[in-house]
Amino acid sequence: MPTKKPLVIVTRKLPDAIETRMMELFDTRLNPDDHAFTQAELVEAVAQADVLVPTVTDRIDGRILAHANPNLRLIASFGTGVDHIDLAAARQRGITVTSTPGVLTEDTADMTIALILAVSRRLAEGERVVREGRWVGWSPTWMLGHRIWGKRLGIVGMGRIGRAVARRAKAFGMSIHYHNRNRLSPEIEQEVEATFWESLDQMLARMDIISVNCPHTPATYHLLSARRLKLLQKQAIVVNTARGEVIDENALTRMLVAGDLAGAGLDVFEHEPAVNPKLVRLDNVVLLPHMGSATIEGRLNMGEKVIVNIKTFVDGHRPPDRVLEGLI
Repeated sequence: MPTKKPLVIVTRKLPDAIETRMMELFDTRLNPDDHAFTQAELVEAVAQADVLVPTVTDRIDGRILAHANPNLRLIASFGTGVDHIDLAAARQRGITVTSTPGVLTEDTADMTIALILAVSRRLAEGERVVREGRWVGWSPTWMLGHRIWGKRLGIVGMGRIGRAVARRAKAFGMSIHYHNRNRLSPEIEQEVEATFWESLDQMLARMDIISVNCPHTPATYHLLSARRLKLLQKQAIVVNTARGEVIDENALTRMLVAGDLAGAGLDVFEHEPAVNPKLVRLDNVVLLPHMGSATIEGRLNMGEKVIVNIKTFVDGHRPPDRVLEGLI
């Protein structure tokens, strides 16, 4: 007799190839119109699913999981970060959580460098001038930015993405510095010629560019607080392709408005999709709609990881990308 396929509920539209394969392997319920699930829909999903496939926009907290049916044993998140899932509540209910690490590293690192260049060289501002028909011709002193060659880059969080940023930044001639929970091996430090700072405060005060590449956890919430942001030099720029909650966005906005920072490149926001209107009005800030990992290749790789995690779990084995509480 054929084994009953698990009911897999997917909360958002995924690439066609991934959805097709999931339909072949599992009893899959898709979201064809790609609407964001309401809280009521999330409650209904956990009450019915054997496997839930949420994304970073779905907040799976303890109140949602309180409605989980006894057969829900796996949350296979389509995304790298899992700060949207209450890991403790999941563990208490015997629910395994997986993510899709590693496959977005290069894409996010590319976007980090793109934002560093965009802010330093005023690319978005110049593009708007051309589109709006305000360009009247070349001038030796107009639209001047700053070269990034020779600048000091401080990376906050030297995991996979931080190291990928460091490799790219080295090729652009930047001096690499980093703060991390644990110091890297001498071999990795030598590879990217990186200088380790045990004190985040001391590093921030000396950098030209700060790149935030750490996950959002209770320990990193507002890691770049109002106090720490004030340590930055006036000519410094801040780039964030990690999570908006890592930076005190109101404090950052106040400093940018006051001219106490040279600029910022933000792909993520503390209360996204809401964006502080004061940030939108600033020419020295490049704002992107959380698209750091948005490549066709990356999304396919994410989907493939989700499928492997589900298939491995259903077959009775430990999924390769299981998230351990406290080790995210």
